[in-house]
Amino acid sequence: MDKKDYLPIIGLEIHIELKTKSKMFCQCQADFFGKEPNSQVCPVCLGLPGALPVPNKKAVEWTILLAKALNCQINHFSKFDRKHYFYPDLPKGYQISQYDQPIANNGFIKIYYEKGLEKKFRIRRVHLEEDTGKLIHQGEETLIDFNRSGLPLVEIVTEPDFNKSEDVKRFLEELQVIIRYLDVSYADMEKGSMRLEPNISIKKLKTQNLKLKTNEIDNLPSYKVEVKNINSFRFVKQAIDYEVERQIKILEKGEMPKQETRGYDSKKGITYSQRSKEEADDYRYFPEPDIPPMVFSSQEIERTKLPELPYQRYQRYLKNFSLRQQEAFLLTRDKKIADFFEEVNNKFQTQSQKLSLKIDNSSQAIANLIVNKKISLNLDVNQFVNKAITLLLPKKTDKELLKKVINKILTENKKAVSDYQNGKKNALMFLVGQVMRELKGKVEVKEVIEELNIRVRS
Repeated sequence: MDKKDYLPIIGLEIHIELKTKSKMFCQCQADFFGKEPNSQVCPVCLGLPGALPVPNKKAVEWTILLAKALNCQINHFSKFDRKHYFYPDLPKGYQISQYDQPIANNGFIKIYYEKGLEKKFRIRRVHLEEDTGKLIHQGEETLIDFNRSGLPLVEIVTEPDFNKSEDVKRFLEELQVIIRYLDVSYADMEKGSMRLEPNISIKKLKTQNLKLKTNEIDNLPSYKVEVKNINSFRFVKQAIDYEVERQIKILEKGEMPKQETRGYDSKKGITYSQRSKEEADDYRYFPEPDIPPMVFSSQEIERTKLPELPYQRYQRYLKNFSLRQQEAFLLTRDKKIADFFEEVNNKFQTQSQKLSLKIDNSSQAIANLIVNKKISLNLDVNQFVNKAITLLLPKKTDKELLKKVINKILTENKKAVSDYQNGKKNALMFLVGQVMRELKGKVEVKEVIEELNIRVRS
């Protein structure tokens, strides 16, 4: 089996539970996690006869906000539809979702890698729907908790632009950060508020040329396998890698993989068949008769303003604070930590001026303390700044002690001394490290290098 003969074709469906106070179409509390089963339900979310749904305005506004952050086109006209399927976690026998006229289409996310490399992955649609109940399997019995039923759920559907599981993982990580910056969802996969479903198929290539012909990519395979409800980025990558191997083996036999829905067993590291995959016609979509269509004016769409997003903040940190790429990236992965960094940094600059402290690139020094957790992040801003000043104050060197330690290190490491005298610069850094270890870091590296140079060259 030569993998170069095959191209994985991967698209994603991502479900995001919005953190509104009430459910999507009723007034039941949306904060269901850890609550008594079936304690937060009403006739609407239980689908009882005569109950009428009323859309949650905040959920609609947040969906537009999220779609904007994903560079989508917001549609002026949108409607809800009924998606029919019969499964125990769906009390009405249908789900209120969106089919042909979603809230947004045609977006993208750019993923940035090291050395300036960037990749763009397209988003087909962003639509709003209601969540289902939760099935709990106990031995041979299955219990149903409808507390989750009716929660506002945004579904993000990408184009099949992914060919590597690594890109999928990176895309999902960036998406989670964007969602948390917008503060519209906790996007907590352990609690199920962000659920991941890759669609995977394999295309056999007609050429092994690395520059694939356009028609080879556009002409998609006649099947796809969906792996449902994965709850970690690592498991998504593992599930895709396993599924790619499985499908290539089937194609190698001259057979075609089944179009189906599969689950992922994280303990065994395998996918397993659940049911045959439905087509759109199987759901018998039709417009939701109890909810009028939504019409958004240009003014309403423009009123939805985006905050500073992760990549914009990352670029600002590089430009305004002269941070290294690694620290700028790590800081901006969590909005709370990035906010904390800015507060600490501003306070530190003020205090440094008062104390006449001169520290090279002090913003980078503060970033290092936060990223490397040299100081507890549980401290308030003032406490953190005080500790940072103590750590970053220029060290007062005991000159006599330094000379004594250097004499000792040079005597014990004559080969390193000889190597450095013969032009091997790494030998100097070895000697510096030995001195710093002996003095437990209580000396400036610059002074150690200066003193070593004097002694070695004398």
